[in-house]
Amino acid sequence: MSAVVRAGASRVSLSNLRPALGSLHDKKRVGRGQGSGYGGTSGRGHKGAKARSGNGKPKAGFEGGQTPITKRFPKKGFVNPNRKVYAAVNLDRIQHWIDQGRLTCSPDQPITAKDLLLSGCVHDVHDGVKLLGDGAQFLKSPVHIVSSRASKSAIKAVEANSGSVFCQYYNPLALRDCVKGRTDRVAAAPTRRNDILWYTDWKNRGYLSPEAAEKMPLVSERWKQLSRQLLSFKTQSFNKKPAENTASA
Repeated sequence: MSAVVRAGASRVSLSNLRPALGSLHDKKRVGRGQGSGYGGTSGRGHKGAKARSGNGKPKAGFEGGQTPITKRFPKKGFVNPNRKVYAAVNLDRIQHWIDQGRLTCSPDQPITAKDLLLSGCVHDVHDGVKLLGDGAQFLKSPVHIVSSRASKSAIKAVEANSGSVFCQYYNPLALRDCVKGRTDRVAAAPTRRNDILWYTDWKNRGYLSPEAAEKMPLVSERWKQLSRQLLSFKTQSFNKKPAENTASA
């Protein structure tokens, strides 16, 4: 019987393709008179929120007008809008990556966030890379690295092995350009007071400090100009006007 059915079935072609029976329906047109069955209230019933035009879908957490549960629970703590999450990398890990040949560096080609990410030394750069001093006793190679932040112990250990550490400011766009290897855009300068004080201080090996402008091989003229501008407040003086005597004679 099955052989007979297969033999009698027509071959599928573009000339006999059609939708399956019952798969298509006419469009439901509401509000076009009582004769259609969907006139008047157009199938929405009488009154109520869902009967109103423009009601739409209530926002997430709406509980009919009563105080939602998100407001009934007490709140504790706060979220710092200026917080930054750094990808921490220790010196022993960098030394292990150098021993495996997965990282190479020189004064003219220091290790950057891009190198750490592509080599697998860090899995996400987050808001930047922070160099930490754990495992300093295993560091034997001269390491040249440009990171967002660095601890005092890491700076001391790296420079003791004839290496160099420079901390450079990255905003989200500049950090993305660094990871992607883009050099056609000018990196942003720090604007917040804390960042300006950090990156202009040689104690933190900030790239905008006067000492970094002399020792950093990859320093640009723009960085030197920014360093002078951001540190000009230390040499500026302001003349205070004498208080005017407003008392009547």
